[in-house]
Amino acid sequence: MRTRHTAQESPQIVGRKLAHRGCEIWKRVRSVKSAAIELLTQYPEIPLIQAYRYVCGLSQTQAAKRYNETTGHQTSLGGTTINAWETWARERGGAGSPPSFASLVILATAYGGGPLGVSGERVHPMDLVAETYERLAPEDQFCLERHASPGPPHDVPTPDRYAERAGDQADRTVNDLAGPHFALNVPTMAYGNPDRLLYTLPNPRPGLLLNQSWSAFGYGIETLIRQIKNVGRRVDVDACFGINEAGLVMAVFLASAQFGRCPIGYLKCTKMRDSITLDPASLYPDLPEAPSIVLCDFEVKHADVVGFVSREIRHRYPGAELYFAVFGAMTKEQDLAVAGFDDLTGAGIMRAAAFKAVFIAATMSPPGIEPPLELR
Repeated sequence: MRTRHTAQESPQIVGRKLAHRGCEIWKRVRSVKSAAIELLTQYPEIPLIQAYRYVCGLSQTQAAKRYNETTGHQTSLGGTTINAWETWARERGGAGSPPSFASLVILATAYGGGPLGVSGERVHPMDLVAETYERLAPEDQFCLERHASPGPPHDVPTPDRYAERAGDQADRTVNDLAGPHFALNVPTMAYGNPDRLLYTLPNPRPGLLLNQSWSAFGYGIETLIRQIKNVGRRVDVDACFGINEAGLVMAVFLASAQFGRCPIGYLKCTKMRDSITLDPASLYPDLPEAPSIVLCDFEVKHADVVGFVSREIRHRYPGAELYFAVFGAMTKEQDLAVAGFDDLTGAGIMRAAAFKAVFIAATMSPPGIEPPLELR
């Protein structure tokens, strides 16, 4: 059960409580990796690299000590360095500093020991930075991907082989990626069909982003189109808006295939620390009064991006009627075939945005999914 932290509690007290909770989970599941994912699901505000430390029951100073023990005391790392890495993973505003590839290898080995330091579980260094991987230096990204599945020394990586070695699922078929289909009751317009037939996206490598191929991406778009066609009422819209590049691609497909090549808008979101702004490069087409608009987003997790965007759109287009189409929605628990809409982490966000109807292609687990070509 999630522990409630009061505003008066110091970071040290909160850290001790989370470390205690992480150890409790580890005792139950007996896996550092599984426990870290479960802890992250309960406390999405902490980064993965910090969740692994909590599962081991370590303070930052203790984590540094184990790091040094792992190297045979050939290093003299301090707790401030652990703090800098975790601060970097937690914030995007330039605070802290990223760990190097070598440091991630050592840290993953150290955390693989679990709370007792003797488990010997293989934690991949990529597991520690799955959600912040793209912010690492290109050299460290390359090393992490090579480390994931190294080939023979003479095997020079072409772009296709490079993606394969990185553990990328880009070459997998749709059937490999799409899990069981299930029906979910979601918010919809009056007298509309609230049931959506969607599918799960099981992740065979917990802790790493689940990459989507173009065929899998297209399957998700087709799923959204089927949902729109079966909502029970004709859905006519004046424009499709894409949130960031992946959402823009979705908007292009939906506008062309379902909405008679309606105008397309582009919302480029810039996230700094805890705030979101819209980049001047965003595109707003001329629309009639009180337009009907479909907002397209690739993922819904914990951040209230759709709420922010909805407010901005309604301010720019007074009286706008908004629909929302999303490729992947994150679940609160490990079971992806959720029983109800409120079992999604972004349920409250989507309800508060007061969409006329919501369309969801698939459900996913942390840390999320990656669109083709790493579209953002």
